[in-house]
Amino acid sequence: MTDDVPNFEQQVQRLHQLTVWSRWLFVLACWLILVPMGLWNLREEIELIRDHFTWTAVRFGLAYHLFATLCLSFSLAITAAVLVWQSRNILQGLPMSEKRQLIKRVEKIQAIGPKHPLWRWLNQ
Repeated sequence: MTDDVPNFEQQVQRLHQLTVWSRWLFVLACWLILVPMGLWNLREEIELIRDHFTWTAVRFGLAYHLFATLCLSFSLAITAAVLVWQSRNILQGLPMSEKRQLIKRVEKIQAIGPKHPLWRWLNQ
């Protein structure tokens, strides 16, 4: 660890904040890229479902369009995973293993110095 403990803790918090933001940006990218592609692949089935909605029509629409099913399922799963991860962190705090990983990453960034892309952001 470094001599300036409060500053080091602030850097660890900033790295955690960056991790949270990057996960949510990934979720947003999935919803902006994968979901429209999946829905576009299901456009004919969506027209049929709009006329005669049944859960069987939804099931068969997804069963016979693997790409659309994977896009929609992946986006929902990533969203749920990030929600559960962040909720756990808010309610219970960061687990010690994640704190240790963040501390190691900050120490590694500090060891590399200004050449590391995140060094400037951590030392603001």
